[in-house]
Amino acid sequence: MRAALCQVGRRSLGPAGLNRAWAALLAAGPSLPVSRRTIYSETGVWERDYRAETRRRVEQWWHPLIKEHWRRRAPEDKSRQKFYVLSMFPYPSGKLHMGHVRVYTISDTIGHFQRMRGKQVLNPMGWDAFGLPAENAAIERGLDPEEWTKSNIEHMREQLDSLGLCFDWDREVTTCQPDYYKWTQYLFVKLYEAGLAYQKEALVNWDPVDQTVLADEQVDEHGRSWRSGAVVEQKLLKQWFIKTTSYAKPLLDALAELPEWYGVKAMQANWIGDCTGCYFDFRLKVDGEETGETLAAYTSTPEAVYGAAFLSILPSHRLLHGSSPVRPALQEAHVPGEDCLTSITAVNLFTGQEIPLVISAKPEFEGHLDTIIGIPDTSVEDSAVARALGLTAVTVLETQPDGTQTLLHSGEFTGLNTADAFSAITQRARERDVGGHLSSSKLRDWLISRQRSWGTPIPIIHCQSCGPVPVPAEELPVLLPRLSSLTGKGASPLESALQWVHCRCPRCAGPARRETDTMDTFVDSAWYYFRYTDPHNGQRPFDRSLADYWMPVDLYIGGKEHAVMHLYYARFFSHFCRDKNLVSHREPFHKLLVQGLIKGQTFRLGDSGQYLRREDVDFSGPEPVQAGTGRKLQVTWEKMSKSKHNGLDPQEVVKQYGIDTVRLYILYAGPPEQDILWDVKTDAIPGVLRWQARLWALVTRLADARCTGGVPAPQLLSAQEKAEARRIWENKNYAVSQVTHHFTEDFLLNAAISRLMGLTNTLSKLVM
Repeated sequence: MRAALCQVGRRSLGPAGLNRAWAALLAAGPSLPVSRRTIYSETGVWERDYRAETRRRVEQWWHPLIKEHWRRRAPEDKSRQKFYVLSMFPYPSGKLHMGHVRVYTISDTIGHFQRMRGKQVLNPMGWDAFGLPAENAAIERGLDPEEWTKSNIEHMREQLDSLGLCFDWDREVTTCQPDYYKWTQYLFVKLYEAGLAYQKEALVNWDPVDQTVLADEQVDEHGRSWRSGAVVEQKLLKQWFIKTTSYAKPLLDALAELPEWYGVKAMQANWIGDCTGCYFDFRLKVDGEETGETLAAYTSTPEAVYGAAFLSILPSHRLLHGSSPVRPALQEAHVPGEDCLTSITAVNLFTGQEIPLVISAKPEFEGHLDTIIGIPDTSVEDSAVARALGLTAVTVLETQPDGTQTLLHSGEFTGLNTADAFSAITQRARERDVGGHLSSSKLRDWLISRQRSWGTPIPIIHCQSCGPVPVPAEELPVLLPRLSSLTGKGASPLESALQWVHCRCPRCAGPARRETDTMDTFVDSAWYYFRYTDPHNGQRPFDRSLADYWMPVDLYIGGKEHAVMHLYYARFFSHFCRDKNLVSHREPFHKLLVQGLIKGQTFRLGDSGQYLRREDVDFSGPEPVQAGTGRKLQVTWEKMSKSKHNGLDPQEVVKQYGIDTVRLYILYAGPPEQDILWDVKTDAIPGVLRWQARLWALVTRLADARCTGGVPAPQLLSAQEKAEARRIWENKNYAVSQVTHHFTEDFLLNAAISRLMGLTNTLSKLVM
């Protein structure tokens, strides 16, 4: 091996100079023994010039060796300290984009770093495989969406592998596979049994292009669908919801226990809102007769709930426009623009009081509320409405001489001050399961129904005798019917599969129908981080001991566009699983690293807004103009996309610069949360290439020094040489300290690379 190293030869330093340089480095710290790993090629011949071809051969040599080393890693050992690094899994579109390369480069780099520190690392990968894009693409091609999705996954797996990414592929999950969505259905049933999944008529956002319901979060500020771009319509449909509002307060409070999340904690807190009120459940009557209709109504002053005078609903409420049995009575009483007293009464299931139902004159309430409890003692507006309608209410608040307020006429809570009453009443309501969960006026329950075929079937059977019945656990999964082709966007394949729809009730064995709505794909991704800990378990979603070992995720990496919806839903599922004793941790993610976009330059005609291809732009003048016409262009940096002609094919970029250079560039170009403006002529790629060349030259010269022989013992160095050794030692230690901090605390990976560049410069000066 020494002979192979000595093939490098001697360059700018003579033998004595090389030996002194090597001795100083030895004095600065222990060296690694010479081994086969120090040579990049099979022949062991070191190339002195670092060129593009050299980079290519180095990567070709090391890529399979790294993969083989990864496959032969030590078996799982719970006695070792763990590190779970998780990057948000992709939708299998079939083609990687530069955003994928960025997020997975970050997770792969941090995973390797933690592994080198001796930790047992989990860095898994999977596929968020259900959803509209696959279904629509399959429809356009006359294919089964399953076939389309599988082919895309195979192609993207090959692309990820070509980037040298070391994922735990033996833990791969795919949300459209029955062995995964079986457990999505299982968790839905658990939610249903806990009273947290329910069905009701609701005025919903309807996408007329994709023919499905959208959650409020999937409609942009212009009232358009986040997928199709169509103007969203309002439509009344019977839908499935998950009662996330019941967990609003715990989710809000738990944010304080987490480290800073690059502003995302504030976004989560703002999304949830101030949880100063709660809902109470009511049962409706018409002319004193029970209707079977229940209603949840909100109040910001639950301590005064015994003073309720009426229940108020908006004119747009589902009760006025849907199939409710109280609809005729409401419509008969309704006069637009006026507060209207109806013949319907509502029984508060907590207090037992019966109060009238009022249709409000207001077109909307605060936040997203559509039903509120009118309490004159705590609201001037409610007091005015009660007086105008001739309603009376019990006085429940009494002001004491010291200014505090206590309760009157409030049952067992009479005499409590308002603060104590707030806590006692809401807690008792929760215990009796009639409301009391603290929430905000701006938060709604999660609407999960989707009227499309490519999604997890909702495991509910509708029986005329028993009503909605969950599919028993032993009969899960409810498999999607196999579809050979789809005929059009407006088609409803599930409805047409009558043999699949018609079934027997699992409770009474009578004729019944399966639920044909599928779940929003956000349900699939709300718990996938658990499945990675135990991906092959056929008996339960995951084993608690494995989940408790790996959870919480130490570092979660993904785009800031998921800072509200996905993170909120994932945190909800984790809190729910903790309450069901499935895991010991409430919060699923300890640290969060948000990744900025990689933006490309766009060229757009100012009058029409048309985006031009780069080849249609003339760059010969001081400003870019349209080729052939000379028309002025609007030049901006935007998220890469095909429609804007500013995208990059990662494989083409890698082919041009090499895997290492592209990965280093992505890490070096800016902090992870900052957007990267991809301009290779003026940006960081030249700097990265220069550093790689300097590093190669440094190793070449150190190899020269090692090969010359006669390296003096460190104790024989002169005082000046010892001082130089001390300076190198201190510089190395400082670099190690700083790089470790950047990799474990602030994740400024660009700063870590800058520090390594500085260390390279220090060492290079020694052997120049």
